[in-house]
Amino acid sequence: MSDDLLSPVDSPSNNPPWSVSELAGALKRTIETAYDHVRVRAEVSKVTRHASGHVYLTLKDDRAAIDGVVWKGNVSRLKAQPQAGLEVIVTGKLTTFPASSKYQIVIESMEAAGVGALLAQLERIKAKLHSEGLFERERKKPLPFAPKTIGVITSPTGAVIRDILHRIRDRWPCRVVVWPVVVQGDTAAGQVIHALRGFQSGEAPQNPGIRPDVIIVARGGGSVEDLWAFNDENLARAVAACTIPVISAVGHETDTTLIDYVSDRRAPTPTGAAEMATPVLSELRGFLLDLERRRIGTFAQAMRSRQEKLALLSRALPKPQDLIDNAQQRLDYVSHRLGGGLLKNLNAHDNAFGRTSARFQPHLLERPRVQKADRVAQLSDRATAALMRGVERHNRDFSRVAARLTPTLTLRPLDLKREALTQVTARLDAAMSRRVETSLRQARLPQLEIRMTAAFDRLLALKAERVKRLDQLRVSLDPDRPLNLGFARVNRKDGALITSPDGVQTGDALELTFKGNRTLDVVAADGIAPPKPVAAPASKPRAATKPPEQGSLF
Repeated sequence: MSDDLLSPVDSPSNNPPWSVSELAGALKRTIETAYDHVRVRAEVSKVTRHASGHVYLTLKDDRAAIDGVVWKGNVSRLKAQPQAGLEVIVTGKLTTFPASSKYQIVIESMEAAGVGALLAQLERIKAKLHSEGLFERERKKPLPFAPKTIGVITSPTGAVIRDILHRIRDRWPCRVVVWPVVVQGDTAAGQVIHALRGFQSGEAPQNPGIRPDVIIVARGGGSVEDLWAFNDENLARAVAACTIPVISAVGHETDTTLIDYVSDRRAPTPTGAAEMATPVLSELRGFLLDLERRRIGTFAQAMRSRQEKLALLSRALPKPQDLIDNAQQRLDYVSHRLGGGLLKNLNAHDNAFGRTSARFQPHLLERPRVQKADRVAQLSDRATAALMRGVERHNRDFSRVAARLTPTLTLRPLDLKREALTQVTARLDAAMSRRVETSLRQARLPQLEIRMTAAFDRLLALKAERVKRLDQLRVSLDPDRPLNLGFARVNRKDGALITSPDGVQTGDALELTFKGNRTLDVVAADGIAPPKPVAAPASKPRAATKPPEQGSLF
C-alpha cells in the first residue's frame, strides 16, 4: 500500500490517485478504529482553556509529547482538573486533526496518578491560596458565644450527624438545620458550595428564611481519595468568602484538607466541632450562680465600707449649736449696720428725687407753649399778608385784563376767578385752623401737668412702701427682739459679746441683759450654780457685785 501511495501520478498503475482530504480521512478512520480506547499516564503541560469551554493541553513524558483536548461537556466531570505539572492518567481515544496533519487524544476522563500526584497538586493549590492571603488569621471571623441556629452540611445517613446532634443536645439545646449533601465523589464539592451559598441567602431546605449563626462542614474519616472533594479549590474559595463563621470537621484529627486552612476554626472531629460551636449550659448556669454569689458579697462589702465611711464623716461634722452661734453672730453684725445703711440709702434716694423734681418747674414747661403760640401767630400774620398781596396782585391783573376786554367776554373768567379765590380762601382758613390745633395739641400743657402730678404721686407711694418694708426689716433684725422671747444676751464687762462658753474662763466677770435692758452681773464658775443675783435699779448706777466663790452660768 505504501508503494501505491508513493508512486508518481504519471506512472502506469490501476490504482486511482488520492486527494489530500481522502487520504487524511482514511488515516483518521484507521487511527480511531485501532486506538478507540486508550489509557495514558503522562505529565500535563501547556493547559489552555478556550472561550468556547474546551480545554487544550499537552501530555508528555521524558521522551515524547502528544496533544490532547477535553470537550466542554466533559470538563466538569473530570476527577482531577488539568494543571501544568500534574501527573495524571487519562482515558480517551486517538484521532487526527486533518487541517494540520496532527494526531491528538480526545480525553474523556482524567484522574491523578497516585497519592503523590494528588498531594503535589494539593501543595500547589495551597501555595496559591496562601499567597492570596486566604490563610491569614486576621480574616478569620470569631464564633458566636451562644448561637441560636447551627447549620450542618454533611451526609444525612452517616454517624457524623447523629454524633453532632447528640453533642449539641447535651451541651446547648438550640435549633440545628441540616443541609444534606454527598461527602465523597465528583459532585461532593459542588453540593457543599451550593449549601454554603444557600445558608448565606436563607434558603435552607425545609427551613426557608432561616440563616444560621455558625456553619459546620462535617465528614467522617477516610483515605486521601475519599476526602479529596474537600481539597477542591472552588470549595476552599467558597468557604473563605462565606459571611457566616465556618467550622471545618472533615476526617479524624490526623486528616487535613484544604478547607481546614481557610475555615474560621478547625475541629479534630465532628463531635469536637459541636463542642466548639456551643457552650455548656450547665457550666454557664454554675458561672452565673458564682457571679451572683460574688455580686452579693461585693454589695455587702461595699455597704459595710460605706457605713464605716459614714461613721467617720459624722464625727467630723460640726455641732448644730456652733452653726447657730455663727449665724447669730453674723445676724448681730448685720443688724448693727442695718440702721446706718437704711438711713444712708434713704438720703441717697431723697437727693436723687430732689434732683429729678427740680427739673420739672412750671415756668420751664410754660416756655415751649409760649414759643409755639408765638410761632403760630407769626405764621398767621405771614399767611394773612401773603393772602392780601395775592389778592392785590390778582386785582391788578384783573384790572389790566378788564381794560382790554369787554364786560361780556370777561364775565365768565371773572366768575371762575371768583370761585377759585373763594376755594383758596376756604382752604387757607382750614389750613390755619389745623395748624393752630396741631400746635395746641403738641403743647399739651394741662395733660403734661396731670401726668407729672400722677407720676410724682406714684413715686412718693413707692418710696413710702420701700421705707415701710425697710422698717419691717429693721424690726425683724433688732438685736433686742430675742430678749422679748425670754432670751438673755451675755457680754463681758468691756462690752464684748459672748457666743460660746469656750472663750470664758472661770472667774470672768460677765453681764446678762434681759428684756427692758435689765442687766445682771455674774461671775463664771464650774460645778455649783451661783446664788440668784439681785437686779440693780435701772435708774441708778450699777454696783459691782462681789463674785461668788462657786457657781456656774452654763
